[in-house]
Amino acid sequence: MIRKSLAALTLSLVTPLAAAQEPVRMCVFDVIGANGDVFNMVKDYALEMKSHGVDFELRPYTDEGVAVGDFSSGQCDAVAATDLRIRPFNRFTGSVSAVGAIPTYDDLRTLLATLAQPKAAPLMKQDGYEVLGIVPAGAGYLFVNDRSIDTAGELAGKRMATLDYQKDAIHMVNYVKATVVPSDITNFAGKFNNGSVDTAYAPAFAYEALELYKGIGDTGGIVDYPLAQLTIQIIARDEVLDDDTAQQAREVAWGMYGQAMDLVSRLESAIPEDKWINIPANDVQGYQEMFRENRLQLRDGVNGAEQVYHPKMMSLLSKIRCASNPAASECTAGNRE
Repeated sequence: MIRKSLAALTLSLVTPLAAAQEPVRMCVFDVIGANGDVFNMVKDYALEMKSHGVDFELRPYTDEGVAVGDFSSGQCDAVAATDLRIRPFNRFTGSVSAVGAIPTYDDLRTLLATLAQPKAAPLMKQDGYEVLGIVPAGAGYLFVNDRSIDTAGELAGKRMATLDYQKDAIHMVNYVKATVVPSDITNFAGKFNNGSVDTAYAPAFAYEALELYKGIGDTGGIVDYPLAQLTIQIIARDEVLDDDTAQQAREVAWGMYGQAMDLVSRLESAIPEDKWINIPANDVQGYQEMFRENRLQLRDGVNGAEQVYHPKMMSLLSKIRCASNPAASECTAGNRE
Protein backbone atom coordinates (compact mmCIF):
# COMPACT_ATOMS: atom_id res chain seq x y z
CA MET A 1 0.00 0.00 0.00
CA ILE A 2 2.82 2.41 0.95
CA ARG A 3 4.71 1.45 -2.21
CA LYS A 4 1.59 2.09 -4.30
CA SER A 5 1.01 5.51 -2.70
CA LEU A 6 4.62 6.53 -3.34
CA ALA A 7 4.28 5.47 -6.96
CA ALA A 8 1.11 7.53 -7.34
CA LEU A 9 2.78 10.52 -5.69
CA THR A 10 5.82 10.22 -7.96
CA LEU A 11 3.59 10.01 -11.04
CA SER A 12 1.61 13.09 -9.97
CA LEU A 13 4.83 15.08 -9.60
CA VAL A 14 6.47 13.89 -12.82
CA THR A 15 3.49 14.11 -15.16
CA PRO A 16 3.00 17.94 -14.99
CA LEU A 17 6.76 18.39 -15.38
CA ALA A 18 6.80 16.26 -18.49
CA ALA A 19 3.83 18.18 -19.91
CA ALA A 20 5.55 21.51 -19.23
CA GLN A 21 8.58 20.36 -21.20
CA GLU A 22 6.54 19.48 -24.28
CA PRO A 23 7.85 21.65 -27.17
CA VAL A 24 5.60 24.41 -28.44
CA ARG A 25 5.68 24.26 -32.24
CA MET A 26 5.95 27.71 -33.81
CA CYS A 27 5.61 28.48 -37.52
CA VAL A 28 7.90 31.45 -38.27
CA PHE A 29 7.53 33.57 -41.38
CA ASP A 30 10.66 35.12 -42.81
CA VAL A 31 10.84 35.96 -46.49
CA ILE A 32 14.49 34.82 -46.43
CA GLY A 33 13.80 31.66 -44.42
CA ALA A 34 15.94 30.23 -41.63
CA ASN A 35 18.82 32.60 -42.45
CA GLY A 36 16.66 35.74 -42.27
CA ASP A 37 16.77 38.50 -39.67
CA VAL A 38 13.22 37.85 -38.44
CA PHE A 39 13.87 34.14 -37.93
CA ASN A 40 17.07 34.91 -36.04
CA MET A 41 15.22 37.38 -33.82
CA VAL A 42 12.55 34.80 -33.04
CA LYS A 43 15.37 32.36 -32.20
CA ASP A 44 16.63 34.87 -29.62
CA TYR A 45 13.09 35.20 -28.25
CA ALA A 46 12.76 31.41 -28.02
CA LEU A 47 16.13 31.14 -26.25
CA GLU A 48 15.05 33.70 -23.66
CA MET A 49 11.74 31.91 -23.14
CA LYS A 50 13.58 28.72 -22.14
CA SER A 51 14.38 30.44 -18.84
CA HIS A 52 10.62 30.77 -18.33
CA GLY A 53 10.08 27.05 -18.90
CA VAL A 54 8.88 27.28 -22.52
CA ASP A 55 10.56 25.27 -25.26
CA PHE A 56 9.67 26.66 -28.68
CA GLU A 57 10.33 24.43 -31.68
CA LEU A 58 10.76 26.83 -34.62
CA ARG A 59 9.77 25.98 -38.18
CA PRO A 60 10.81 28.49 -40.89
CA TYR A 61 8.43 29.49 -43.71
CA THR A 62 9.14 31.77 -46.68
CA ASP A 63 5.43 31.96 -47.56
CA GLU A 64 3.43 33.81 -44.90
CA GLY A 65 0.11 32.45 -46.08
CA VAL A 66 1.33 28.87 -45.69
CA ALA A 67 2.73 29.60 -42.22
CA VAL A 68 -0.57 31.06 -41.00
CA GLY A 69 -2.50 28.29 -42.73
CA ASP A 70 -0.49 25.61 -40.93
CA PHE A 71 -1.10 27.41 -37.64
CA SER A 72 -4.84 27.59 -38.34
CA SER A 73 -4.98 23.89 -39.17
CA GLY A 74 -3.21 22.91 -35.95
CA GLN A 75 0.16 21.91 -37.40
CA CYS A 76 1.73 24.60 -35.22
CA ASP A 77 0.79 25.81 -31.74
CA ALA A 78 1.98 29.36 -32.42
CA VAL A 79 2.93 31.53 -35.37
CA ALA A 80 5.19 34.54 -35.90
CA ALA A 81 3.92 36.67 -38.77
CA THR A 82 3.20 40.28 -39.73
CA ASP A 83 0.34 42.09 -38.04
CA LEU A 84 -1.40 42.17 -41.44
CA ARG A 85 -1.84 38.39 -41.25
CA ILE A 86 -2.51 38.39 -37.50
CA ARG A 87 -5.59 40.64 -37.81
CA PRO A 88 -8.11 37.77 -38.11
CA PHE A 89 -6.84 36.41 -34.77
CA ASN A 90 -6.63 39.73 -32.91
CA ARG A 91 -8.21 42.83 -34.40
CA PHE A 92 -6.79 45.05 -31.64
CA THR A 93 -3.08 44.29 -32.17
CA GLY A 94 -3.75 43.79 -35.87
CA SER A 95 -4.64 47.48 -36.03
CA VAL A 96 -1.12 48.61 -35.06
CA SER A 97 -0.32 49.06 -38.76
CA ALA A 98 -3.31 51.35 -39.38
CA VAL A 99 -2.48 53.72 -42.21
CA GLY A 100 -0.60 56.82 -41.03
CA ALA A 101 -1.45 56.08 -37.39
CA ILE A 102 2.12 55.99 -36.00
CA PRO A 103 4.15 58.72 -37.70
CA THR A 104 7.37 58.31 -35.66
CA TYR A 105 9.43 55.56 -34.09
CA ASP A 106 9.14 57.37 -30.75
CA ASP A 107 5.37 56.95 -30.96
CA LEU A 108 5.85 53.28 -31.82
CA ARG A 109 8.08 52.81 -28.77
CA THR A 110 5.41 54.35 -26.52
CA LEU A 111 2.76 52.07 -28.00
CA LEU A 112 4.72 48.83 -27.64
CA ALA A 113 5.76 49.71 -24.08
CA THR A 114 2.08 50.24 -23.26
CA LEU A 115 0.98 46.95 -24.85
CA ALA A 116 3.61 45.00 -22.89
CA GLN A 117 2.14 46.07 -19.55
CA PRO A 118 0.02 43.58 -17.56
CA LYS A 119 -3.02 45.88 -17.70
CA ALA A 120 -3.12 45.38 -21.49
CA ALA A 121 -3.27 41.58 -21.13
CA PRO A 122 -7.06 41.25 -21.62
CA LEU A 123 -6.76 42.91 -25.05
CA MET A 124 -4.17 40.32 -26.09
CA LYS A 125 -6.85 37.62 -26.15
CA GLN A 126 -9.55 37.13 -28.75
CA ASP A 127 -11.64 34.13 -29.81
CA GLY A 128 -9.33 31.52 -28.28
CA TYR A 129 -6.04 33.09 -29.38
CA GLU A 130 -3.46 35.13 -27.47
CA VAL A 131 -0.71 37.50 -28.61
CA LEU A 132 2.61 36.50 -27.00
CA GLY A 133 4.78 39.32 -28.28
CA ILE A 134 5.17 42.21 -30.70
CA VAL A 135 8.44 43.45 -32.22
CA PRO A 136 8.90 46.23 -34.80
CA ALA A 137 9.67 45.38 -38.42
CA GLY A 138 10.08 48.99 -39.56
CA ALA A 139 7.94 51.59 -41.25
CA GLY A 140 6.30 50.74 -44.55
CA TYR A 141 7.20 53.11 -47.38
CA LEU A 142 5.94 53.67 -50.90
CA PHE A 143 8.43 52.49 -53.53
CA VAL A 144 7.84 54.15 -56.92
CA ASN A 145 9.34 53.78 -60.39
CA ASP A 146 8.97 57.49 -61.13
CA ARG A 147 10.11 60.20 -58.71
CA SER A 148 7.29 62.48 -59.83
CA ILE A 149 4.88 60.20 -57.93
CA ASP A 150 5.32 62.14 -54.69
CA THR A 151 1.76 63.28 -53.88
CA ALA A 152 -1.57 61.53 -53.50
CA GLY A 153 -2.79 63.23 -56.67
CA GLU A 154 0.07 61.70 -58.65
CA LEU A 155 -1.11 58.21 -57.64
CA ALA A 156 -4.35 58.49 -59.64
CA GLY A 157 -4.35 55.89 -62.37
CA LYS A 158 -1.08 54.31 -61.25
CA ARG A 159 -0.87 50.54 -60.84
CA MET A 160 -0.20 49.58 -57.22
CA ALA A 161 0.81 46.12 -56.00
CA THR A 162 -1.69 45.52 -53.19
CA LEU A 163 -1.81 42.51 -50.89
CA ASP A 164 -5.15 40.89 -51.66
CA TYR A 165 -5.88 40.21 -47.96
CA GLN A 166 -5.03 43.76 -46.79
CA LYS A 167 -8.47 45.36 -46.78
CA ASP A 168 -7.26 48.77 -45.58
CA ALA A 169 -4.63 49.02 -48.33
CA ILE A 170 -7.21 48.17 -50.98
CA HIS A 171 -9.52 50.86 -49.58
CA MET A 172 -6.69 53.40 -49.57
CA VAL A 173 -5.66 52.60 -53.16
CA ASN A 174 -9.24 53.05 -54.30
CA TYR A 175 -9.47 56.28 -52.29
CA VAL A 176 -6.58 57.88 -54.22
CA LYS A 177 -8.05 56.52 -57.49
CA ALA A 178 -5.08 54.29 -58.22
CA THR A 179 -5.44 50.79 -59.69
CA VAL A 180 -5.31 47.78 -57.38
CA VAL A 181 -3.10 44.99 -58.74
CA PRO A 182 -3.83 42.00 -56.45
CA SER A 183 -0.58 40.54 -55.12
CA ASP A 184 0.82 38.56 -52.21
CA ILE A 185 4.04 38.55 -50.24
CA THR A 186 5.67 36.11 -52.66
CA ASN A 187 5.11 38.06 -55.89
CA PHE A 188 4.62 41.79 -55.21
CA ALA A 189 8.36 42.48 -55.48
CA GLY A 190 8.63 40.70 -58.81
CA LYS A 191 5.72 42.73 -60.20
CA PHE A 192 7.40 45.97 -59.16
CA ASN A 193 10.80 44.92 -60.41
CA ASN A 194 9.57 43.85 -63.85
CA GLY A 195 7.45 46.97 -64.34
CA SER A 196 4.03 45.29 -64.05
CA VAL A 197 3.14 47.86 -61.38
CA ASP A 198 4.25 51.44 -60.78
CA THR A 199 4.37 51.32 -56.99
CA ALA A 200 4.81 48.88 -54.12
CA TYR A 201 4.54 49.22 -50.35
CA ALA A 202 7.23 47.67 -48.13
CA PRO A 203 9.63 48.26 -45.23
CA ALA A 204 13.28 49.15 -45.85
CA PHE A 205 14.52 45.55 -45.70
CA ALA A 206 12.85 44.89 -49.06
CA TYR A 207 15.23 47.27 -50.84
CA GLU A 208 18.03 44.70 -50.75
CA ALA A 209 16.34 41.46 -49.66
CA LEU A 210 13.67 41.60 -52.39
CA GLU A 211 15.83 43.64 -54.79
CA LEU A 212 13.33 46.48 -55.04
CA TYR A 213 16.22 48.67 -56.20
CA LYS A 214 15.69 47.00 -59.57
CA GLY A 215 12.14 48.36 -59.78
CA ILE A 216 13.29 51.80 -58.65
CA GLY A 217 15.96 51.92 -61.34
CA ASP A 218 17.35 55.32 -62.28
CA THR A 219 14.02 57.17 -62.30
CA GLY A 220 12.28 55.98 -59.14
CA GLY A 221 12.71 56.21 -55.38
CA ILE A 222 11.22 55.71 -51.94
CA VAL A 223 8.78 58.28 -50.56
CA ASP A 224 10.23 59.25 -47.18
CA TYR A 225 6.99 59.19 -45.21
CA PRO A 226 5.89 56.20 -43.10
CA LEU A 227 2.57 54.92 -44.42
CA ALA A 228 2.35 52.52 -41.48
CA GLN A 229 4.42 50.78 -38.84
CA LEU A 230 4.75 47.07 -39.54
CA THR A 231 5.32 44.59 -36.73
CA ILE A 232 6.00 40.91 -36.30
CA GLN A 233 3.53 39.41 -33.86
CA ILE A 234 3.66 36.05 -32.13
CA ILE A 235 0.27 34.52 -31.49
CA ALA A 236 -0.79 31.18 -30.03
CA ARG A 237 -3.88 29.35 -28.94
CA ASP A 238 -4.61 30.74 -25.52
CA GLU A 239 -4.36 27.35 -23.79
CA VAL A 240 -0.72 26.93 -24.88
CA LEU A 241 0.67 29.12 -22.07
CA ASP A 242 -0.82 30.05 -18.72
CA ASP A 243 -1.59 33.73 -18.10
CA ASP A 244 1.57 34.48 -16.12
CA THR A 245 3.86 32.86 -18.69
CA ALA A 246 2.05 34.60 -21.54
CA GLN A 247 2.68 37.95 -19.84
CA GLN A 248 6.34 37.05 -19.39
CA ALA A 249 6.48 36.22 -23.10
CA ARG A 250 5.15 39.68 -24.02
CA GLU A 251 7.71 41.30 -21.73
CA VAL A 252 10.50 39.27 -23.34
CA ALA A 253 9.39 40.52 -26.76
CA TRP A 254 9.30 44.11 -25.50
CA GLY A 255 12.83 43.62 -24.17
CA MET A 256 13.93 42.99 -27.76
CA TYR A 257 12.69 46.39 -28.98
CA GLY A 258 16.18 47.91 -29.04
CA GLN A 259 17.61 44.95 -30.96
CA ALA A 260 14.82 45.13 -33.53
CA MET A 261 15.13 48.89 -33.99
CA ASP A 262 18.92 48.66 -34.40
CA LEU A 263 18.27 46.31 -37.31
CA VAL A 264 15.60 48.61 -38.79
CA SER A 265 17.94 51.59 -38.48
CA ARG A 266 20.78 49.75 -40.22
CA LEU A 267 18.54 48.68 -43.09
CA GLU A 268 17.14 52.19 -43.61
CA SER A 269 20.61 53.77 -43.40
CA ALA A 270 21.94 51.32 -45.98
CA ILE A 271 19.61 52.73 -48.66
CA PRO A 272 21.49 55.36 -50.73
CA GLU A 273 20.47 58.90 -49.77
CA ASP A 274 19.57 59.82 -53.34
CA LYS A 275 16.92 57.08 -53.46
CA TRP A 276 14.76 58.82 -50.85
CA ILE A 277 12.06 61.24 -52.05
CA ASN A 278 11.48 63.97 -49.46
CA ILE A 279 7.97 65.27 -48.87
CA PRO A 280 7.65 69.07 -48.50
CA ALA A 281 6.65 70.00 -44.94
CA ASN A 282 3.52 71.83 -46.13
CA ASP A 283 2.30 68.61 -47.80
CA VAL A 284 2.63 66.50 -44.66
CA GLN A 285 -0.50 67.89 -43.00
CA GLY A 286 -2.54 67.01 -46.09
CA TYR A 287 -1.24 63.44 -45.95
CA GLN A 288 -2.07 63.19 -42.26
CA GLU A 289 -5.63 64.38 -42.78
CA MET A 290 -6.13 61.97 -45.71
CA PHE A 291 -4.87 59.07 -43.60
CA ARG A 292 -7.07 60.13 -40.68
CA GLU A 293 -10.17 60.17 -42.87
CA ASN A 294 -9.34 56.66 -44.09
CA ARG A 295 -8.75 55.38 -40.56
CA LEU A 296 -12.14 56.66 -39.45
CA GLN A 297 -13.83 54.97 -42.41
CA LEU A 298 -12.01 51.70 -41.70
CA ARG A 299 -12.85 51.94 -38.00
CA ASP A 300 -16.55 52.60 -38.55
CA GLY A 301 -17.12 50.64 -41.77
CA VAL A 302 -18.50 53.57 -43.79
CA ASN A 303 -18.09 54.88 -47.35
CA GLY A 304 -17.57 51.40 -48.76
CA ALA A 305 -14.97 50.39 -46.17
CA GLU A 306 -15.13 47.29 -44.01
CA GLN A 307 -14.67 47.56 -40.25
CA VAL A 308 -10.96 46.74 -40.17
CA TYR A 309 -9.53 48.79 -37.30
CA HIS A 310 -10.28 48.27 -33.61
CA PRO A 311 -11.79 51.41 -31.98
CA LYS A 312 -9.74 51.00 -28.79
CA MET A 313 -6.48 50.83 -30.74
CA MET A 314 -7.45 53.89 -32.78
CA SER A 315 -8.21 55.80 -29.57
CA LEU A 316 -4.91 54.74 -27.98
CA LEU A 317 -2.89 55.73 -31.06
CA SER A 318 -4.65 59.10 -31.18
CA LYS A 319 -3.69 59.77 -27.54
CA ILE A 320 -0.07 58.83 -28.26
CA ARG A 321 0.13 61.10 -31.32
CA CYS A 322 -1.43 64.01 -29.45
CA ALA A 323 0.91 63.55 -26.48
CA SER A 324 3.92 63.87 -28.78
CA ASN A 325 2.42 66.53 -31.08
CA PRO A 326 -0.35 68.40 -29.22
CA ALA A 327 -0.46 71.17 -31.83
CA ALA A 328 -1.71 68.80 -34.55
CA SER A 329 -5.14 69.66 -35.96
CA GLU A 330 -6.55 66.26 -34.96
CA CYS A 331 -5.79 67.07 -31.29
CA THR A 332 -8.28 69.87 -30.98
CA ALA A 333 -11.34 69.33 -28.80
CA GLY A 334 -13.85 66.92 -30.29
CA ASN A 335 -11.59 65.99 -33.20
CA ARG A 336 -9.83 62.92 -31.81
CA GLU A 337 -10.28 59.36 -32.97
